[in-house]
Parts: sequence; C-alpha cells; structure tokens
Amino acid sequence: MIRNRNAIQLLCLLCLLVHPAINANLEAQTIIGQRNDSVSHPLIRHQLGFDVRPGYIVSTHSFLQGDNAQQKKIDQSLSFHFKYAFRFSKESNLGRLFPHTYQGIGISYHTFFSPAELGNPVSVYAFQGSRIAQLSPRLSFDYEWNFGASFGWKKYDELSNPQNVLIGSKINAYINLGFLLNWQVHKYWKLAAGVVLTHFSNGNTHYPNGGLNVIGGRIGIVRTLGVDEGPGPITPGRLFIKPHVSYDLVIYGATRKRGLIGDDVSSMIPGSFGVAGINFAPMYNFNNYFRAGLSADAQYDESANLKEYRVGEYYLGDLKFHRPPFRKQFAVGLSLRAELVMPVFSINVGVGRNLIYSGDDMEGFYQILALKTYVTRHLFLHVGYQLSKFKDPNNLMLGLGYRFHDKR
Repeated sequence: MIRNRNAIQLLCLLCLLVHPAINANLEAQTIIGQRNDSVSHPLIRHQLGFDVRPGYIVSTHSFLQGDNAQQKKIDQSLSFHFKYAFRFSKESNLGRLFPHTYQGIGISYHTFFSPAELGNPVSVYAFQGSRIAQLSPRLSFDYEWNFGASFGWKKYDELSNPQNVLIGSKINAYINLGFLLNWQVHKYWKLAAGVVLTHFSNGNTHYPNGGLNVIGGRIGIVRTLGVDEGPGPITPGRLFIKPHVSYDLVIYGATRKRGLIGDDVSSMIPGSFGVAGINFAPMYNFNNYFRAGLSADAQYDESANLKEYRVGEYYLGDLKFHRPPFRKQFAVGLSLRAELVMPVFSINVGVGRNLIYSGDDMEGFYQILALKTYVTRHLFLHVGYQLSKFKDPNNLMLGLGYRFHDKR
C-alpha cells in the first residue's frame, strides 16, 4: 500500500515535469486559431542550454562534518545540466503578457564526491525564468527556479549505510533557485552566470528526512533556435490584464512519516500516514504577475495527536496506538496567500494559523509553498509542501485545483 501511494506521488510529479511542452502546443494552437492576419512568425521560440554548477554543501549534521565512512568533510558538490526551454513569441497573447519569460524541462547529474554513502543522483525537473531588471541593451538580471525529482540516491540503511542520517529515500525532491546575469553575446547566443541555492529532501514521506542544502555558482550558455523576432511594424504591443477577483479551489493528499518523543526517548512510528485537505482562496489579481488573498484551509492528518493514544511504553520499540477521534486529527485554518503568476506555472506562498482544532499537533501557525501547473486555462496541478510552526516539516500537498472567474 505504501509503495502504491509513493508511486502515485511520483506520477503526479512526472505529470508536472512533462506538461509544459504539451501546454505550449495547446497554447500555440489556440492563438493560431484566433489570428486573422497573414503574419507567419512562429509563435513558440525554442532554446537549448548547458550549465555547470559547483557548490558548497551547508554543514547541517555531523555526518557532513566527518562522522562518515570516509572520515572526511563532505562539503563540495558539482552538477551538469542540459535543458530545453521555450518562450512565447511577441505575436502570441502569452508573449505579449510575459515578454521575457521562458520555461522548459531539464536533466542534470550531481556528485557530492561521496558516491558510496550519498550516490550520484540524476534529476529531472521543470524550470522557469524571467527578467528582474534590464541593466544595459545586452545585459539583464534574471531569476530562474528548478523543481523536480532526483533519482539514484544511496539512502540510510541500518546495516549498509548507518551514518547517512540525511537521506531516507532513493528518490528525493530537487528544488533550486538562482539569480543570474544574462549577457547577449550574439543574436543566437547568451552567456549566463550567477549564484544558486539548492535543496534536496523527500517531503517527510520517508525517514530520515534531514535533507541536503547547497550554495553555489552557475555558469552556462544558451542557444536560441530559429529566426529572430524582429520589431517589425505589425508586432503587437504589450497586453495588461484588468484587476479582478478569481477563486482557487484545491483538493490534495499525500503520505507522511511520524516520529514521537516521550519519556526522554525518540521513536519512529512504523508505517506511513495519510493526509488529505482542501483549500478555497479568493485572490485579487493586481496585475499580470501578482495575485494575493485569503485562503480557508481544512486538513485531515492521520498521524496527528497519536501520542495521546499510545498503547505501552516508548522504549518497548513496537509502538501501537488507539485511533484518535476525527476531531483530534482535523483542523480548519485561515492563511494569507501571495502568488507569482507566469505562463504555465504559478508559485504560491502562504502563512496561516489553525482556528478550529484539538490537540497540540494542530495548534499554531503553518506555512505553505506550492507550485501550480496549468493543464487548461482553469484546471491546474498542485504540488506543495507545508511546514508547521515555522520550523517543523509537515507534509506534501499533491492534488488538483480549479480557478473560477479567471479573466486573464
């Protein structure tokens, strides 16, 4: 059952990764169908990129400081990335709304110079970037995020890999944020260099879940394919949305692990627990790029407040529990939400507090980071993560959402 749940979660993530190319074709067909002029400019621009990212591993545990099989610090990383991206032409509606935005899929190889204990994982990810500021005619300051799954980790094992208490699964999430200087050296070529922040973890679906954090640099080259997009007299101008209120409804689920501390003993509860929730968020669309609002959040967590219903003592090892009543594992809260809106993707962040709850586990603030991927104009995939009390990992949020009254 646990394997089936994990397979479903991975399938949702893979859908997220392959969707941009499909969505691009749908968008192109839609725009072409709307055009009445005879302009023959392509509506999708393609590009290929390669970059190298050396990094420094943030020392968060004694395992990285030398308490490992090599008896050496593990503080260096190196990764190689090959990426395909597309952007919408200035002739298209999305290109007129978001003229500097690109998105696509990438694959990367990572090494931490400790293959026996950490492995050399390969990541498959979606990414998106855009301009923050134009510094000169040929130089811009941009951002780019990557989000996907990394495969091939050497995970913790009591017998064969007992000191690696950071990585608890062979498949982990890969999250990266970079800030770059982009130099247009030729009409088809760009050089990019900057700093990047990277995080690997399994979203609390396996134990341990210490995760790995990397601070590094990035240098790469991008080749644009096809013809130039000239500024000809028939090129349409920018599009701007009218401010309005839209409504997002999200239904999600996931599994999680749970640990308990009691009688001065830390124990891991066997098995995984289900999580399910629903969010409803009225959001005010301020402009092309930003919307914000309030969200009513309800969540059921099968692992909440189990410590109040344990059978036996912690030191016995075989932990058992009576099932808590529904009210002890269900909470309703209210959160402030803000969202960066781009073509294909939106990034949503929130800070909230449970207002209706029972028990210590549901008390206090929670935080949300989510990526929305549009399947149609109104339907989107939702991949999110929730923290509790600004520090404790809580659970994944894998689901579907629908947007009502969208006037974009």
